[in-house]
Amino acid sequence: MAAARRMVVIGGDAAGMSAASRARRLKSRSELEILALERGEFTSYSACGIPYWVGGVVDGPDELIARTPETHQGRGIDVRTHTEVVEIDLAGQRVLARDVDPHGKGDEHWHGFDDLVIATGARPRRPDMPGIDAPGVHGVQTLEHGRALLETLEATRVERAVVIGAGYIGVEMAEALIQRGCQVTVLERGEQPMSTLDPDMGRLVRDAMSGLGIDTVTGAEVTEVITGEDGRVRAVATKVSEYPADLVVLGLGVAPETTLAQEAGLPVGPYGGLLTDLAMRVRGYDNIWAGGDCVEVLDLVSGRTRHIPLGTHANKHGQVIGANVGGDYATFPGVVGTAVSKVCDLEIARTGLLEAEAHAVGLKFEAVTIESTSRAGYYPDSRPMTVKMLAEQRTGRLLGTQIVGREGAGKRVDIAAVALTAGMTVEQMTALDLGYAPPFSPVWDPILVAARKAAGTVKSSPSGA
Repeated sequence: MAAARRMVVIGGDAAGMSAASRARRLKSRSELEILALERGEFTSYSACGIPYWVGGVVDGPDELIARTPETHQGRGIDVRTHTEVVEIDLAGQRVLARDVDPHGKGDEHWHGFDDLVIATGARPRRPDMPGIDAPGVHGVQTLEHGRALLETLEATRVERAVVIGAGYIGVEMAEALIQRGCQVTVLERGEQPMSTLDPDMGRLVRDAMSGLGIDTVTGAEVTEVITGEDGRVRAVATKVSEYPADLVVLGLGVAPETTLAQEAGLPVGPYGGLLTDLAMRVRGYDNIWAGGDCVEVLDLVSGRTRHIPLGTHANKHGQVIGANVGGDYATFPGVVGTAVSKVCDLEIARTGLLEAEAHAVGLKFEAVTIESTSRAGYYPDSRPMTVKMLAEQRTGRLLGTQIVGREGAGKRVDIAAVALTAGMTVEQMTALDLGYAPPFSPVWDPILVAARKAAGTVKSSPSGA
């Protein structure tokens, strides 16, 4: 009887465990041995839910865990937590793993593989500055991080919190801390919060944050975390001012965690993420796979690779990898860059390219902005929203959409995401047969209003003539 092949997975969250689970459904234990190595305590959890756990909206951490290590073990996947891979030996087809359990011995063991899945995720950006490692300074990338932050909130009297960075994590954590009764200051080095939006749309987010009691300081380059006599954080300094703080949260985004892969000589792209083919194989290797926040993927609008760390993509990557390792066939064609978030009752969404991104790839375009409402204007609780849309000159191809508004605004971005994936023009979008009733939309949905304006602008522009 032939020996079972061995699949080794580095990383026990979305991409890694989706790959392992899919492969296990396709191959029996006698056909495929699956070993998953996770340096943390948890597997298959929602890091996106951490701000809502901190804010008390959901319970945690158990509510944020889809499948525990024990669940995976029961399904025939050998999961080993508190186990960190410290070396990949491609020639020898093996990885070196170290026991990092706080109560363990730190032992190291080599594990051979026939197929290797790299799902090492991303690491929080942590600036090199005085005081950055002081007690009271927290990242929010893992459930362990979330638990440590909550322990600080519960053990310390936190009245003033400073969030460094105003991207998705930054604004979501600002909301969570407001809900816990803190005075919150957000420090952002850029022109506006939410660099994933154009500055004019980011300005709407800033205005709304100020209305919610969040002090948002832009153009603020942080230089130091100032500590008190007890060594704990007491303030955050920028080049021009100091902001008192009992707690500091880092919301500076993440970078692909590809240190191991790069040391092994695997190819990475301009953002530092691993490069794969459509089957999620690392380019140039038949039995090395990668998925999740450690990879770059094709942007279907720009034609270039991008690093977009989202759980939705990671789960899809894992499904594709697991199918291919398990003897089936699947591909991941790419993304259009869709994301949605909220800060209190303000909904923020984007898909496709921003103006700067379109310029960077040499696209010429028209940009339009419209004001509309979430429901028919006469229907109770109709809320305003702003929609911005980019369309390519001459062709009228949709390039991107951004939405900022209240209830009912954010998920409208999905209409534009489908249109982008299908390569539709804004003219074609105006004929979309969308659902209408006064409680849900005006007669002309805001997306269609923007598409109609963009279509007219493209037609009337000299380049579109």
